[in-house]
Amino acid sequence: MTSYIEKIKEVSQRLLKECKVDVVIGFRKGSVPMMNEPYFARTEQDIQHLVWDSNCGINLTNYLTDRKEKIGIIAKGCDSRNIVTHIIENKIKREQLVIIGVPCKGMIDKHKINSMFEGEIREVIEDENNITVKGDGFEKLLNKNDLLQQNCTLCAHRNPVIYDELIADLVEEQQDLDRYPDIREIEAMAPEEKWNFFENLLSPCIRCYACRNACPLCYCPTCFVDESQPQWVGKSQDPIDVKTFHFLRAYHCAGRCTDCGACERSCPVGINMRLLTRKLEKDCLELFEWEAGMSPEVRPPLDTYKPGDSDDFIK
Repeated sequence: MTSYIEKIKEVSQRLLKECKVDVVIGFRKGSVPMMNEPYFARTEQDIQHLVWDSNCGINLTNYLTDRKEKIGIIAKGCDSRNIVTHIIENKIKREQLVIIGVPCKGMIDKHKINSMFEGEIREVIEDENNITVKGDGFEKLLNKNDLLQQNCTLCAHRNPVIYDELIADLVEEQQDLDRYPDIREIEAMAPEEKWNFFENLLSPCIRCYACRNACPLCYCPTCFVDESQPQWVGKSQDPIDVKTFHFLRAYHCAGRCTDCGACERSCPVGINMRLLTRKLEKDCLELFEWEAGMSPEVRPPLDTYKPGDSDDFIK
């Protein structure tokens, strides 16, 4: 994917030069390895700072909410599906956007790579199939496919679902994926075992809200955790308050989440809160044959009613 960057720069520069957009939202190189930063390119000179590689996991749709100008945005598969949700939910107008589609082969997991080395990683160099990790007293060549974020290994929609410009040929989608084996394992647990599982899963949470802030779907003017009249959830580290935050946030994403991985990627203590959203994603797929963000013309199942909808889950 590193070969995409010249085409991204070419398209972005043309859009700005022809005044088709006021800004292009993309990525620039971060100040630390494996942490590229969202970047707003407003001039042709700014375009030279744009980068694209396997460290562009942040979901740029997060920066579209309620904007008024004409925007070019670089979008991989999951980003494009979140853009569709933004359009459906009236957070951005389709005519405001020029979507620069990027077929994606997956983003690398910085947490996994950091855990492999005791010393500080100083540099990560990438080619099409490998990455070279350099640090104090070590240098190692690694296969990129072994280091992908889990959501990328399970991704069935690597190509953008809507776009105006396409940077490269569409990539082959992954077929015959078993996307939910871990979810089925949890579903099969006894109630007490489930309680202990989620207690252990969420116990490291420090309530920093990085998952909420990184999520492109969390754009309520006032989050329920910040409400004081009424107060829905306490501010303490009480385990019940922690669980309430994570479970309610997951339900707010039901039928909307594209499993972009932004929440897990941003978590400083490594919580896999995607288990919650993926359970709801699985339910929407099985009960309503619904995958979020596939078409701006189709309303989500949770804000529509069809007489044939399954009701077997209602007890």
